[in-house]
Amino acid sequence: MARFLTVFFLAFFITAGLSFAQSAKPTIYNPLADAAAELKAATRKAKAENKHVLLQIGGNWCSWCIKFHNFTTTDAQLDSVLKANYVVLKVNYSKENQNLALLEQLDYPQRFGFPVFVVLNQEGNRLHTQNSAYLEEDKGYSKKKVLEFLNHWSRPALNPALYRKKQ
Repeated sequence: MARFLTVFFLAFFITAGLSFAQSAKPTIYNPLADAAAELKAATRKAKAENKHVLLQIGGNWCSWCIKFHNFTTTDAQLDSVLKANYVVLKVNYSKENQNLALLEQLDYPQRFGFPVFVVLNQEGNRLHTQNSAYLEEDKGYSKKKVLEFLNHWSRPALNPALYRKKQ
């Protein structure tokens, strides 16, 4: 009987542990974060590092937000382009905290759905709002489209000297 109980409890705890592990939600976004304060810090850092700020707005409830995060952090080329050109800030949008004051200042990017990306210059001025649907391909994201978006809105791409007529 003792052997049966040992096996039973062992099976119970293994099953419970696996069930908990599968139901644990990712925590990429912090609903308790002060997005306005984090944005000020991100713009200071961007200025010091000569980069733009990339806001990734979404929530832990959003499967496409999680997909984008995983896609860009596990692909070496995408990760490198992001780190070289942007200070990335994940801004939470959830029942707990919608960060509406900040989103109002950004002209309501949530109208595009989630995730939505906002590129800011070093002063915190909005340069571009990107609907993530245009970066999708099949059941994920297109590496080509994401790279194009990131490269086209980087600081080097917006250098006026690149576009002046050479004489």
